[in-house]
Amino acid sequence: MSGLVVKGALVEYPQTRVPNVIIFQYNPETMTHTWTQPEPAPASKTAATETSNPLAVKGMPGESFSFTIAMDANDTIADATPPEATLARESGIYSRLAALELLLYPSTGTGTSLTGTVSAAIADSLSGKQSKAKSTVPQAVMPVTLFIWGSDRIVPVRVTGLTITEKLYDSTLNPIHAEAQLTLRVLTPAELASAQSDNDALGQLAETAYLYTLGLREQLAAKNRVNGSQSTIGTLPPEN
Repeated sequence: MSGLVVKGALVEYPQTRVPNVIIFQYNPETMTHTWTQPEPAPASKTAATETSNPLAVKGMPGESFSFTIAMDANDTIADATPPEATLARESGIYSRLAALELLLYPSTGTGTSLTGTVSAAIADSLSGKQSKAKSTVPQAVMPVTLFIWGSDRIVPVRVTGLTITEKLYDSTLNPIHAEAQLTLRVLTPAELASAQSDNDALGQLAETAYLYTLGLREQLAAKNRVNGSQSTIGTLPPEN
């Protein structure tokens, strides 16, 4: 068990399709974890004055991750099980790149692909159909995606940036080695609540993941406070 390596992953939960699970072939060597202050709360107004609390905020702080992952088909062919190795032999890492790219594609919020809905609307228009129900493109929404980095860090995210650098190709121009730069923005419970219905099980899962990770963070911070207080007791001035 000591040689077990836990790998990071992204898991996208579409409304009606099988989850899009992307396990990192190699964990990134470095990761940037960025925090921004929450938005200040508006000032309170009375009949005569306007007051504001400089420490009052409207919600949780902003949080994002950025990192680069590498993918290589030759290592997959050499080390993976037959089905995965066969896929890598036939299409390189194209399937993994496609899975990453789909993280940026929205659905209609009803389980229908936005691409399919737009195509149907265009087809209706070209054929002269006047069905408003079929020709109107509904609002697009992003699927629920979880960023999993070990058992202590599981957070709902939206992929805000993806840059893929393809470095090597096979004889049929399938990419066989590439690097993908990812930027993820963590979604807060307030954002998740405004984007889901009360019966949205996937939204509830995302909110649970956020609160789970926040709870673990609070536990670790509490341990640090105990250690910190013990080390600073001797440096405090004596009481008179």
